[in-house]
Amino acid sequence: VQLVESGGGLVQAGGSLRLSCVASGSISRINNIGWYRQAPGKQRELVAGITSAGITSTSSTKYADSVKGRFTISRDNAENTVYLQMNSLEPEDTAVYYCNAIIRVREGPIGDYWGQGTQVTVSS
Repeated sequence: VQLVESGGGLVQAGGSLRLSCVASGSISRINNIGWYRQAPGKQRELVAGITSAGITSTSSTKYADSVKGRFTISRDNAENTVYLQMNSLEPEDTAVYYCNAIIRVREGPIGDYWGQGTQVTVSS
């Protein structure tokens, strides 16, 4: 299983970026999936996460307080993809953004997978 992020880059404060993360490989089911970030000298932190929908329930989302109202996470289960729409970006959002997913592989166990990260830089 591999997670590949894209969409990072350099943007001015107040601008927007959309990150994508595509999961590939022998995937049976993607459970929770989300985005973390790590700024220089800081610990990695959860930015946003989204659960999988159940038979009788829809997926749910959660966000770090610092991004609520500015970032939106969504997923396309048919494409094994998760997105992070980031609006009203601030210099404090500058970090490497990582995709993380809990994935059940075909005929195998559930595992915790990480992407390689994509750099987001917000200039003031």
